[in-house]
Amino acid sequence: MIPVSYAQRRLWFLSRLEGPSATYNLPLVVRLSGDLNPSALQAALLDVLDRHESLRTIFPQVKGQPFQSVLPVGELGTAADLVLRNSSPETLDADIAAVVGTVFELESDIPVRACLLEVTPQEFVLVAVVHHIAGDGWSLGPLARDLAVAYAARLQGTAPAWEPLPVQYADYTLWQRELLGDEDDPESVFAEQVAFWRGALSGVPDQLELPFDRSRPAVASHSGDRVAVRWDADVHRALVQLAQRQGASLFMVVQAAMAAWLSRMGAGTDIPIGTAVAGRLDEALDDLVGFFVNTLVLRTDVSGDPTFAELVDRVRDSDLSAFGHQDVPFERLVEVLNPARSMARHPLFQVMLAFQNAPAADLAMPGMQVEVAPAQTDAAKFDLVLDLSETFTAGGEPDGIVGTLEFATDLFDADTVERMLRWLRRLVREVAAQPDQRLGQAELLDEAERRQLLFGNNDTAHQVPDTTLVGLVEEQARRSPDAVAVLWGDERVSYADLNARANRLARALVARGAGPESLVAVALPRSVDLVVALLAVLKSGAAYVPVDVEYPADRIAFMLADAAPVCLLTDSDSSAELSAKGVVGPAPLVLDDVELAGFSGADLVGGERLGVLDAGCPAYVIYTSGSTGRPKGVVVEHGSAVDYVLWAVRSYPGLGG
Repeated sequence: MIPVSYAQRRLWFLSRLEGPSATYNLPLVVRLSGDLNPSALQAALLDVLDRHESLRTIFPQVKGQPFQSVLPVGELGTAADLVLRNSSPETLDADIAAVVGTVFELESDIPVRACLLEVTPQEFVLVAVVHHIAGDGWSLGPLARDLAVAYAARLQGTAPAWEPLPVQYADYTLWQRELLGDEDDPESVFAEQVAFWRGALSGVPDQLELPFDRSRPAVASHSGDRVAVRWDADVHRALVQLAQRQGASLFMVVQAAMAAWLSRMGAGTDIPIGTAVAGRLDEALDDLVGFFVNTLVLRTDVSGDPTFAELVDRVRDSDLSAFGHQDVPFERLVEVLNPARSMARHPLFQVMLAFQNAPAADLAMPGMQVEVAPAQTDAAKFDLVLDLSETFTAGGEPDGIVGTLEFATDLFDADTVERMLRWLRRLVREVAAQPDQRLGQAELLDEAERRQLLFGNNDTAHQVPDTTLVGLVEEQARRSPDAVAVLWGDERVSYADLNARANRLARALVARGAGPESLVAVALPRSVDLVVALLAVLKSGAAYVPVDVEYPADRIAFMLADAAPVCLLTDSDSSAELSAKGVVGPAPLVLDDVELAGFSGADLVGGERLGVLDAGCPAYVIYTSGSTGRPKGVVVEHGSAVDYVLWAVRSYPGLGG
């Protein structure tokens, strides 16, 4: 049995964990105009499958472990057929998407499908889909070239006369294991490189915090979208010149800009960015279709507000070390380092930078006009992927940088990503022109955004009535006397009843000395009586101090001594519990013993209180948890509480009445 490569093993594991999906599909979409011979194209497809074993490999398992099983061409059956379908200009995009969304069962399906869509008798679209377990981005070049060569030969009635491939993917799998050596051998390449990565990634953040539109779901859906990136020739030239001055690559300069951008958006100063390396370290692999690409984590230190030139220097030094230790497959590195795992995010990094430098797919076919069309899936493996390519003039001069910013729709809306991309473009332009400027001085926002941030977002002034919590409740009782104010189990209390009961108790409290600027301790369980009691304290003009009888005796005793309430409003059970704890406080007013029938249920008027009740009077006092050693009372005024209540009514649907 042929073992799977480390990279294949991870994709196989993900397919078992997440179920079959199109997340890891690689599409090749080719527009063909002219006299196409479908039979010759079908024969050419079989020639390509015969040439590249990876395209006819399935991944069965034995005792829970996958292995590679290469099927003979003669046993492929209909799976190797070029599917012919009619299409139209109106349905073409949907037809392409349907093929690109092919779902492979890795244990039984060969990892390639091809479909020829006939739009008109002279217009066709060839859609080939390869699962990532059998190929990578670089593989699309050899795949297209070999298909074109085979098609030309089959048109002539002959087999393609190409040179045999020196190796197959199975050979690479065995060679990779031999190169890395025994994991347990401290002298092996594997052990040496793992030791490097242990140090390089020690303490790396589990995830970056970015301006998400939504909270991260417990399980990522991998649904994605993308927006276009275009940096003009002037920026391209400036970045190239800066790279040359700093002794760095253009990739390193863009990585530095990306790290600065992420940091300025709130991701912190320790920025891990993933990137892909071709992994074809031997020329014998250049023409082979297979999964060779490896992933590296490039960690960027943005701390200390460096200049952009200084940040490029940091990136250059750390990247060179990382590229010098690129042989250990990322999939195996994750297993060894064992970071915090989550179905919600990618391990070790969630943001990726890719520079496309793979050879372009060459599909020159006799008698046909051929155009390789951009193809994309709706899948997102990461939170963000900045995927870029350089363009050049006919004379080889920089002519701009183009690409896409892919994003996870679990987390971002397209408008947010467009705005973030504008910030990146503005940052790149500024740091390219002024590399000795500190990152904190670089401007991301345009004038309108800056004005909104400084003034619009801070324009929080709002007219509120000069009233108290008591005034709000009494107004509601007059407006909706029969509306339900309190619901407790099967008991329903209207606003009119609540207001009257609180008024009677408030007058009893005033008789006990409660009034504005004084405090009343309340020790009652959650109940209708608790609501009545709190409102009664407010109506008396006093502020309430909630006391939880489950608190330790020392804490309760401290609160009562510190607050010095004029009385303790409680019931028989709570009073007994406090006595059992040995708590001594002010004289209690026990609700289930006090007679309130002699007090009026009408609203109190100013002369009945012991002072003036207004918005500046304390409404309640809350004691902190005491994390510094001693609980501290925090006083909240009526005006502040009224402001919050009115905001809540505006902000929470269903609270208004």
